[in-house]
Amino acid sequence: MTLDTTWFTETYPKDGAAFSFKIKAKLHEERTPYQHIEIYDTEGFGKLMVIDGCVMLTDRDNFLYHEMMSHPVLFAHRAPKKVMVIGGGDCGTLREVLKHPGVEEAWQVEIDERVTRLAEKYFPELCSANDDPRARLYFGDGIQWLKDADPGSLDAIIVDSTDPVGPAEGLFNEAFYRNCHRALRPDGILVGQSESPLFHKALIESMHQAMRAAGFDHTRTLSFPQCVYPSGWWSATLAGKGVDPLQFREQDARKKEFDTLYYTADIHKAALVMPAFMEGIGG
Repeated sequence: MTLDTTWFTETYPKDGAAFSFKIKAKLHEERTPYQHIEIYDTEGFGKLMVIDGCVMLTDRDNFLYHEMMSHPVLFAHRAPKKVMVIGGGDCGTLREVLKHPGVEEAWQVEIDERVTRLAEKYFPELCSANDDPRARLYFGDGIQWLKDADPGSLDAIIVDSTDPVGPAEGLFNEAFYRNCHRALRPDGILVGQSESPLFHKALIESMHQAMRAAGFDHTRTLSFPQCVYPSGWWSATLAGKGVDPLQFREQDARKKEFDTLYYTADIHKAALVMPAFMEGIGG
């Protein structure tokens, strides 16, 4: 990360790339027990949240990520009632989950409460469902929360994490996926953000392998644009327990009774089509 008087830049040295925002003002900065958080006001992307030098979200394009982390997995499940979001402290994914009227309980388990409190102040639209009676906000270790969860108690788990370093490092391995598998019901589905297909293909492959080793029957990756993340192209990887996430309730998705800015049934179908260099991953 670099910052001069007018630009914030996140660099990706391994791939020789960078993305910059023209800055109007720094709104907030603090170091929590877990990470370094910054909030900026940008000229073209609204407010920007940065954690440990990495872009987390902007006003302008966060809907892409939040919608694709929530609606594909929930429409792939036959009737999701109890959902867990691990991470997701900005609350945008929780908001999308609670658009589904059949969801009876949605737990958001975030290790750093300050992320949520800052989102409530600077990104209030993302936190509009925090007072929904179905929402359960818990601030603590999501890995331990899953270890303690009753077997077969969840329908869907959404791993809305930062990059696989620091507090999120333990969310990308077989041991964690085994805990997810145990906590899910027989037709449960797990989804985790899986970085850029262009920059992080090896990570995506390793996630599929670890999910299969943990007992999941089918794994699939979907992709979507996300211009503020490395390469501008992002992904999420799904794992089904007794179900194939390639199948989804297409007619329900077409008749959904809530608004989205990116997600549609056709986008869902298209997102699961992998380019030639990704073929053979998952199944």
